[in-house]
Amino acid sequence: MQQYILGLDAGNTVIKAIIFDTDGRELALAARDGRSCMPKPGHVERDLGELWRSAVEVIRQCLDQSGIDPRDIAVIGCAGHGNGLYALDRSGDPLLGIQSLDTRGVGFVSEWAAAGVGDRTYVHCLQRPWAAQTPTLLAWLKRHDPALFAQIGTVFLCKDFVVNRLTGARSTETSDMSGCGLLHMPGRRYERELLAAYGLDDCMELLPNVLEASDIAGHITRDVAAATGLRAGTPVVAGLFDVVASAIGSGVTSTGAASIIAGTWSINQVITEEPIRDPSIFMLSTFDPVRYLAIESSATSAANLEWIVREFFEHAPAGASPFEICSELVASVDPAGDMPIYHPFLYGSQQNGKARAGFYGIAGWHTRAHMLRALFEGVVFEHRRHVETLRRAGATVSQAVLSGGGSRSAIWPQIFADVLKVPVTVARSRETGALGAAIAAGTGVGLFADFSAGAAAMTAPDRFYKPNSEIAPFYEQRYRLYGEINQAMGPLWDRMASERTSN
Repeated sequence: MQQYILGLDAGNTVIKAIIFDTDGRELALAARDGRSCMPKPGHVERDLGELWRSAVEVIRQCLDQSGIDPRDIAVIGCAGHGNGLYALDRSGDPLLGIQSLDTRGVGFVSEWAAAGVGDRTYVHCLQRPWAAQTPTLLAWLKRHDPALFAQIGTVFLCKDFVVNRLTGARSTETSDMSGCGLLHMPGRRYERELLAAYGLDDCMELLPNVLEASDIAGHITRDVAAATGLRAGTPVVAGLFDVVASAIGSGVTSTGAASIIAGTWSINQVITEEPIRDPSIFMLSTFDPVRYLAIESSATSAANLEWIVREFFEHAPAGASPFEICSELVASVDPAGDMPIYHPFLYGSQQNGKARAGFYGIAGWHTRAHMLRALFEGVVFEHRRHVETLRRAGATVSQAVLSGGGSRSAIWPQIFADVLKVPVTVARSRETGALGAAIAAGTGVGLFADFSAGAAAMTAPDRFYKPNSEIAPFYEQRYRLYGEINQAMGPLWDRMASERTSN
């Protein structure tokens, strides 16, 4: 009997359900856009009821499209964006969903930095606080909205909420909880001293049970089966932080291998046997039960293209993809020519939460094609800055697998190869997050011996890009300008933020 795996991928903007066979072929895919709300400047939230209704809808659509018997789905895995804060109330009902694009905690993090809080947390979790990090948001609520904080009964990450609705389980897993700075590393456990460093020593009871990603968290309930068409009792594994899932789903499973994700976030990560101990590294996560990921990331990647398409390309010709139109325009511009510089800081930068996006050096002869190429390059320049940080910390990045929405472009992967000066491979599957979740799920029920065996069975490379040495000097010059402008703008961004606060 053929067995299938259902993979779910709940990102900041879209939730997807995909049914895979054990060779990695997609039988059906359903997706729904989510709706963020911004009740105040810097606050980026979502309605958890809508998220769950969307999850039910995509699962039902996926089953209907596939035509398979739900009894043939062996297991379900879920990936979701990391950090942010997804909370249940003390009765177990949905309470609050804060996304990882939220910047309300910027001032809070600055205050903590002055007080040395990051030094105290780093000793335990090997990372420092940042604005949309889960414990930062929890501490922010504790101070600024104590009434809402008092209602919190469980602290989840995005995919934990979905797993909870599917099964009733109050659980999380190591990749997400380590990635948000709530686990002692490398011990992979909660620690009261770490919570105390955040000022959250009274929150231990709010944290769910920690599993490994492929552990079975629970089983589909009868109510969920009736709503979705799934078979009651189908096992659901604990799931994965989506950046880890995307690495696995793109075939990156060996120690030292690099995964770059050009999605809403710029994700740049390397698998290591032991955690890298370098305070310059932004984030540390687990990869499998014994290995780790050193992660450099920021909300500075393909979200920039999504924004410019939404605001300026909404009237694309019928049947044409505005994203493909943008790629064609970028390809029409000579990369050796006179180009503006773009900073991809729509949601702040990793180094300065007050940073803003901007074009620099625009001239009257520049067209929208030049502007788009500057945007594509600016996104890759920030990826390069992250990769250089990983290298300085001791990681080797000699080649990379690119995934995420940016990998679908016909031109963007070549810009990655040219700017990073390494060969770049694009994986066969576009849905690497859901595929990685499916591989973890298959591992959890014994379809695969481990993540590496699952990736070998279900993933394959699709396209390969070699760096163009002839264009390298032009990118080097623009990359230097990108950094110099970034440094020069720092005081001005601080002044702009102060004036916004005072008005």
